[in-house]
Amino acid sequence: MGQTQSVHNVNLILSDPHDSSGEWIGQHEILKQVLACWLTINDDDSPLTPRIIGPPGIGKTALVTAATKVRGQELYIYQCTADTRPEDLLVTPVLAENGTIAYHASPLVTAMIRGGVCILDEGNRMNEKSWASLAPLLDHRRYIESIVAGVTIQADPNFRCAVTMNQDESTFEIPDYILSRLQPTLTLKFPSREDEKHILSYHLPFCSDDMLAMTVDFLQKSHELKLDFSTRDGINLLRYAMKRIAQETDHPLAKDVAWREALEKCLGEEALDLNRLSQQRTQTLGGQTLPMGFGDFFFSPGDPLRPDLGEYNIDELDDLDEEDEDEA
Repeated sequence: MGQTQSVHNVNLILSDPHDSSGEWIGQHEILKQVLACWLTINDDDSPLTPRIIGPPGIGKTALVTAATKVRGQELYIYQCTADTRPEDLLVTPVLAENGTIAYHASPLVTAMIRGGVCILDEGNRMNEKSWASLAPLLDHRRYIESIVAGVTIQADPNFRCAVTMNQDESTFEIPDYILSRLQPTLTLKFPSREDEKHILSYHLPFCSDDMLAMTVDFLQKSHELKLDFSTRDGINLLRYAMKRIAQETDHPLAKDVAWREALEKCLGEEALDLNRLSQQRTQTLGGQTLPMGFGDFFFSPGDPLRPDLGEYNIDELDDLDEEDEDEA
């Protein structure tokens, strides 16, 4: 059981803080922007609650975690869902073993009491009724009212908050009166090639350089095509590929074979057609597209040095174009 805190003669059982260890790699400007939101420049000023948006899996939560670490505060994370209720966000009554009602403070309310930082993760999954319960907390009033516990809780001056949102279909549309309180909007983009390799290497120090290179090439290409494959996806497929290689001790599995298997199993068969998707956006090879090969990440279509052209050669590719023109 966590620590307890008495608020207006009501004993609240507090949540435990989240581990805020880890290193933020690259994109230092947006880290500075988050920290700027949380500054107060005089006694009449209040901190802002930024809305951090971006594709899933690129480090929005890690960004706020890094900002929390810079400030030296405790971190609390509340995962928003479509069925989140106001009492889930604030104070939840629980029947104790002795038959009495115990009141559990959510990570958000615990951060308010202890002067920590709370991340409302994937806030665009939450319904309006739950957001409405946070309206007085997100403006200059900085308090919440728990109807269940019958108390009003004022946020500690050091309390800070940020909301992360994915750029995809929302379960609920956030009302304007809440969006006006979640300012500014900070957009986290995909990392650069160098930063992405550094991130993968940081999380997977046991991974070989050639496997890292293959994954970074794949991810960077998907970013260019505005596909939703993320750094998190790269970490997962590399972990699976390395496990498959380690598993096959009697019959060693080639790195490129393990990598392609991991790509398909982790990201789906469509991930194998990434190069074909790229070709469809840039050129048409006689209405036909070539299957994706290991060399497609390093050589352009038709390059005579490409190792996996198979039965195709440059003359045959030209013939494909001519045949299509004749059919037209």
